[in-house]
Amino acid sequence: MYSIVFRPELNLLDIAWTGLMTETMARAYVEEGQARFRRSGFRAGYRFRLDLSQVHVPPPASVELILAGLSDVPRAGRIAVVTTSTITRLQIRRMLPRPYVVVFDTAEGALAWLVGSPSAEIAA
Repeated sequence: MYSIVFRPELNLLDIAWTGLMTETMARAYVEEGQARFRRSGFRAGYRFRLDLSQVHVPPPASVELILAGLSDVPRAGRIAVVTTSTITRLQIRRMLPRPYVVVFDTAEGALAWLVGSPSAEIAA
């Protein structure tokens, strides 16, 4: 399962996953994500929070399907991923080795960093 929320007042795409992201679910996510992004009016440079705190480690095949399926979506200026899972952290760092992708322990810390709060702490 997943939720996709566009928050134009913050220029933020806020996504949360729950449960196991199967390949079937990943395909549905890509289709809905592409359609909703086109309708959102968001442009490159938006902020993106991906909350994975309530998921099991995503299967690599599902993650690769999502990355390939959403490759034509304009690039975010900052991406904050929320997880406390060591395995998920390693997976994110391997699949998204970009300086604008930062992993956080909490959704609040991720949001604070995304909107530019100077007190936001980055989890190692």
